[in-house]
Amino acid sequence: MTGDDRDSGVAEPEDGRGRPQGRWDVVPPSGDALAGGLLDDLPEQGRGAGALRYPALRTPQAAPRRPGLNPDRPPVDPLPRVAQWSPFSQQGRPSVPAPEEPSEPPPEPVRQPNVIPFRSATVERTLPPRQPVQPSPPSDSVPPPPAPPQDAPAPSVPAEPETDGETVNAAAAAVPFPDPVETEPATEEPVPALLEPAPAAEAAPEAAPEPPEPPVPPVQPASTPRPAPLQPGPQYLEQSAAPAAHAYSEAERATVYRAIRERRDVRAGFRPDPVPDAVLTRVLQAAHQAPSVGFSQPWDFVVISDSEVRTRVRDLVQRQSEDYARALPGARARAFSGLKVEAILDTPVNVVVTVDPTRGGRPSLGRHAQPHAAGYSAALAVENLWLAARAEGLGVGWVSFSAERELARALDLPPHLQVVAYLCVGYVEDFPTEPELSLGGWAQRRPLSWAVHHDHYGQRGLPGEQPTSLLEETVAAIAPLNQRAVGEARDRQARMTKPAGSLGVLEDLSAQLAGLTGECPAPLPEPATVAVFAADHGVEAQGVTIWPREVTAQMVRNFLAGGAVVNAFAAQVGAEVTVVDVGVVEDLPEGPGLLPRKIARGTADMTLGPAMTRTQAGYALEAGIEVARDLVAAGNRCLVTGDMGIANTTASAALVAAFTGQDPAVVTGRGTGVDDAMHEHKIEIVRAALRVNSIDPHDPVGVLAAVGGLEHAALTGFILGAAALRVPVVIDGVIAASAALAAVALAPDAVHACIAGHRSTEPGHTVALDHLALRPLVDLEMRLGEGSGALLAVPLVQAAARALRDVATFDDAGIAQRG
Repeated sequence: MTGDDRDSGVAEPEDGRGRPQGRWDVVPPSGDALAGGLLDDLPEQGRGAGALRYPALRTPQAAPRRPGLNPDRPPVDPLPRVAQWSPFSQQGRPSVPAPEEPSEPPPEPVRQPNVIPFRSATVERTLPPRQPVQPSPPSDSVPPPPAPPQDAPAPSVPAEPETDGETVNAAAAAVPFPDPVETEPATEEPVPALLEPAPAAEAAPEAAPEPPEPPVPPVQPASTPRPAPLQPGPQYLEQSAAPAAHAYSEAERATVYRAIRERRDVRAGFRPDPVPDAVLTRVLQAAHQAPSVGFSQPWDFVVISDSEVRTRVRDLVQRQSEDYARALPGARARAFSGLKVEAILDTPVNVVVTVDPTRGGRPSLGRHAQPHAAGYSAALAVENLWLAARAEGLGVGWVSFSAERELARALDLPPHLQVVAYLCVGYVEDFPTEPELSLGGWAQRRPLSWAVHHDHYGQRGLPGEQPTSLLEETVAAIAPLNQRAVGEARDRQARMTKPAGSLGVLEDLSAQLAGLTGECPAPLPEPATVAVFAADHGVEAQGVTIWPREVTAQMVRNFLAGGAVVNAFAAQVGAEVTVVDVGVVEDLPEGPGLLPRKIARGTADMTLGPAMTRTQAGYALEAGIEVARDLVAAGNRCLVTGDMGIANTTASAALVAAFTGQDPAVVTGRGTGVDDAMHEHKIEIVRAALRVNSIDPHDPVGVLAAVGGLEHAALTGFILGAAALRVPVVIDGVIAASAALAAVALAPDAVHACIAGHRSTEPGHTVALDHLALRPLVDLEMRLGEGSGALLAVPLVQAAARALRDVATFDDAGIAQRG
């Protein structure tokens, strides 16, 4: 139990066997949920997970204290760590005792191939060298074979590479990994054919027949020494000190990594040249050599060259891609219209990779606990095929716009087979330098550092780096506006064909966007997407709202069905809607548009103690950061905050009071429309929550844990994630503004990514905006939430960027300026 747990009175959880629960074990099935969604018996997640360390830049020197950090709180690791030993450093490496010198040198071990043959298969084994058998003397008695000479050579053993005292990974580290960023596009060179048969040897002159060898006496089984197993002696230790002994040469590795780096999903630029049968066979052979669970080899390859079959598939794909396009919002639909999604008839051959989930029957290893493993194995065959095709100079395009069963029927596949991939294969004019979807702005490549975790999910860092928390990493990446770009935007505004300052707030906004992105003019902030974070609140039990808790889940289902105001406004402005469940009591149905990130089933009653533990608040922060990263990597250039949670305006009022120092009576509004008596009661509830909990505005995570909601913490992370990626985030009402207060307390420069979408009638919203020095773009006396007000401001944000980009200057238009 950490110190923060003791303060909050939350005990560390254990499972039924006395073991600590994992991070997500505290989210039981809905049948186990407590009435009201309170955090009774929902303890802190993760064993020993203490307070999240406040963000600090990772530098050798001590970083200056950031505003928003608690100087009195000692730094605590965010998650428990085992004793860390990195193979990239000798420090802390377990020592291996030196073996004693044997009085006599140990016998050389007999080397055998590391292969287990099938029964009755013939496998050559390397045995101790035999001495040539002498011809039998002309006698009836056969003497025993002569003893081997004393100077008989021992079996040859490959010499180990010299290490000269280097670390165990020195050999591998000495080879630089090709850098995909700095490497110039390689000139296409003819790739040698793989698995080419060796040229036939020239016919040698016929030699004179040799005399027949004398008969060899049969060797008794007892005379064949049994190979001795390899023992972990000094030689074994010497071998283990060279782990890279089996690595490819530097040139070979560079070729392998080049094929991986330059593999592309190609849809355009195919040539009509046929693919030779030998080349296609080599590519399929490479696919067939893929690993598979239980060595089940569940794939089959259907090679299609028949134009009638391919035309039928092309028509199917076109129908379904048109249906997909009609469902896209405006900016996405325009981007999709410029993409080529298939090359079925443009390529000389198509290859369908199928999977048989039943191949091998029940004894197949690995499928008992993971029945989907067959499909994963078939995906590895697809990757092998792709890499081999790239080595042969062939482009491969994956066609996925088709319902699997409908495609299987069009291909007349047996019903027990499933389609894993439909691939278009052919020679190309050139390979794109980056994935086509990335070049077209549809999506971006995620950095490797986002995907590497140490020991526990969430402890990020590449091998050899000190692991860090996602919150630390994100805050360290947040920086001020680029003043060069801001100056260029101001200068261009002064030269545009309009009176100076005539666009009012939009001019300031366009300069802010330029400084945020570091470009002038800034890229258009589209596509836009609104993330609606949903969670329940334990304080609802105190009678602060006229709506029951169950409405949270009901409204989330309405969002997913497209029937809420946020859906209508998003459709109007061309934005996507994503719902993030971070703390709804009920289980929600899986489906498109829902991101299940449930940290707990609601919060506790904040009038009785902390609403959640620091660790839960930290997990919710990380969830928000991850959502921001994922949406930006998916190609979105403008993020919008949304929220849903009955009683969340009560928690918002407490947060605004805590961060601004204002009295609860000033910042507490009527929420969903309570009467005077309930409003007064709501104010007293906020006072009680602030009185019961230890509130320190310099400890933002602590404030969120004490009186916030899971959606507030997630929105805080969402804003921080947008700021770190230098993407604008449009703030909605009082719920999002209270989260922005926490985000700016953690990272003051995060405010430069924030755009106030509108002004709510909730009094706490105006207080929060004034504290953040944000000017709302819309004031329509709205108080709905959901992200509705922020969505109405999205066209204004996009108009500010478009004006800076598209409006001509006086010089460009040939218009004389005022003297």
